[in-house]
Amino acid sequence: MNREINSVAVLGGGTMGSGIAAVSAAAGCRVLVLDISTEAAERAADAVEEAHRDLVEIGTFDADLAAIGDYDWVCEAIVEDLETKRELLAKVEPLRRDGSVISSNTSGIPLREITAGFDDRFLADVAITHFFNPVQVMKLFELVPGEQTSPEVIEAFARFGADKLGKGVVNAKDTVNFIGNRIGCYLMLSGLHRAKPFLEQGMSQETVDAVLGRPVGLPPTGLYGLIDLIGLDVMDLVGKNLALNLPEADAGGPFAILPTVEKAMLDRGQLGRKAGGGFGRVQRLDDGAKKRQTFDLVTEEWRDAAEPDLAGVPGDLGQVLFEDSPQGQLAWQVFGGTLRYAAGLVPEIADDIVNIDRAIRWGFNWTQGPFELLDTLGPDRVMAKIEAEGGEVPAMLAVLRRAGAKSFYRADGGEYLGIDGDWHPVPPQSG
Repeated sequence: MNREINSVAVLGGGTMGSGIAAVSAAAGCRVLVLDISTEAAERAADAVEEAHRDLVEIGTFDADLAAIGDYDWVCEAIVEDLETKRELLAKVEPLRRDGSVISSNTSGIPLREITAGFDDRFLADVAITHFFNPVQVMKLFELVPGEQTSPEVIEAFARFGADKLGKGVVNAKDTVNFIGNRIGCYLMLSGLHRAKPFLEQGMSQETVDAVLGRPVGLPPTGLYGLIDLIGLDVMDLVGKNLALNLPEADAGGPFAILPTVEKAMLDRGQLGRKAGGGFGRVQRLDDGAKKRQTFDLVTEEWRDAAEPDLAGVPGDLGQVLFEDSPQGQLAWQVFGGTLRYAAGLVPEIADDIVNIDRAIRWGFNWTQGPFELLDTLGPDRVMAKIEAEGGEVPAMLAVLRRAGAKSFYRADGGEYLGIDGDWHPVPPQSG
């Protein structure tokens, strides 16, 4: 059966649902948005550009759910709660038409848990379609099949994501948090824990953010600035999901729960930008001027923002990881630890390094993906530093060593090293 997606029913009109509705309408698709109330669905429709507004219809779950039978793709984008998703999808399944495709836009709940006990028709037609927020801006589109998902369903989603939406399609596996959030959230959560002793020894949070920014190829928000943008409440939910679903011996396990001070911030609603302040805030003075402040994680009081100390931090990308200084040690532990973590996740979360590099670049705006950056740093140099500390070389770096290779990419980026130790052509970028 040749599946084509020309119409989309979006279930849930929140931030993600409204974004999916907007990009689908902009691609020329008929769009139906359903939510618990007409007002909620109308707010989602307001996210659609005026030029495409006539392609969008709205309704409610109670009154209009049967209308999904007229749509090619039914996209569930409601709250990140397993049982709530399962309850809605159970109602959806008998109403959708044969040949339609169905998905959940979850940021980390495994598909196998969402679909447990559903019938064969549903299991053949369902996948995870994970967009990154804001949908209208972010390039990444993670596509995750289940064990019984039909290949033609995955092909239909991939064509639609790349050709109609202009997204960068990444093929992930049905593991907790998939690719982007598995690695990106490891960086943030481990960073909160690993930065603590540096702060206690006198390093400022501004320095932490500056080191974990442009010097290692991360966005200039750094660690605390990025979490303020995302929201401490979101990070807490991500961490709890990881704690429940990570493999027992996974290196991310010890970092899944927020540290004590950050947990106290969460409890009092100090969540980030959306709450008026988190790790940082901007205060407007009586004369109209603005003053940046930092919530000091050692004193647990607000203070004026300080300039970061980047003395001795090299300008070359990533070279700070090898500096014998507090800044270098911070970079090695947090960012170097994330590179080691990523190098141990093939083939658990993806079959190849290309999908991982693209997911991180497109979803978290790193200058280079983990394996591209390892090439920039020099894999042999990284392995030597790991072994000098008594550490174990992670799986993909061990593959590179056995293959006698000096990098993960060659032929001007046209070939990549596979888990089998052979070279393979890099597939063209979609979108």
